[in-house]
Amino acid sequence: MTMRVPAAKWLAIAPPYLWLLLFFGLPFLIVLKISFAEPAMSVPPYTPLFARQPDGSLAFAASANTYATLFGDGLYARAFLNSARIAALATLVALLIGYPMAYGIARARESWRPGLMLLVMLPFWTSFLIRVYAWIGILKPNGLINNALIALGYTGEPLPLLHNDFAVVLGIVYSYLPFMVLPIYAALARQDIRLLEAAADLGATPWVAFWRVTAPLSLAGVAAGCLLVFIPAVGEFVVPDLLGGADALMIGKVLWAEFFANRDWPMASAAAVLLVAALVAPMMALQRAEREDLGEAP
Repeated sequence: MTMRVPAAKWLAIAPPYLWLLLFFGLPFLIVLKISFAEPAMSVPPYTPLFARQPDGSLAFAASANTYATLFGDGLYARAFLNSARIAALATLVALLIGYPMAYGIARARESWRPGLMLLVMLPFWTSFLIRVYAWIGILKPNGLINNALIALGYTGEPLPLLHNDFAVVLGIVYSYLPFMVLPIYAALARQDIRLLEAAADLGATPWVAFWRVTAPLSLAGVAAGCLLVFIPAVGEFVVPDLLGGADALMIGKVLWAEFFANRDWPMASAAAVLLVAALVAPMMALQRAEREDLGEAP
């Protein structure tokens, strides 16, 4: 008995959709529900959306006060904008570093590529928290960099390398650089090297061949890498908290403070909903780029 093609197709794609429904869709609906509640001094620390009335009926008690406060308080707008600025800057720096790395690996001898990719992935074998803590020892006033600069005579006093935007961008780039390298490498490794040979036969210099052939064919990998770095960087909490200090204003720190310090779960949930909504567009762009890279219809 032969299974019909549409049924087999749905059977194959059902597990990932079920996974997304259980571990993204359902939690998001719970957060969305909490965002329309009111904060309360109870467990859980928010009011129920449905309250039973004296006559036994259920009354719907959704409130948009949290969203009104979110849009009216400049603190949250500054946190969103600062998070987008830091994430965009970190993504740009990761692209400038990651593209040459991916290009070098893709053009290296085939026997060398697994070892080079292993070097890129090697930091993931260590705890993310430990790696971020290590940068404190490197960037602090009496850390490795300042001690080296003072010993070499380049400066007479320690440079302010820690607890500022520079440290946050550096930590994000270091933490998410493999997410930039891997998709770009995949795009470059799939390219037909005979296209470059044809460009050379037509008189193109290596630099012209790169911009006219290699760069356009790797745009899908660049888009995927940028989004894989930008999306988690926007909501990053650990790096700004450890390397940015108390004055680092990013939406990840605001969410943590609302959830665990202020216990204002509706406000934190509303901020999380808006953050997810703001990231839907680039996520859809990533899926479109992946489909186009695979030669599927948009």
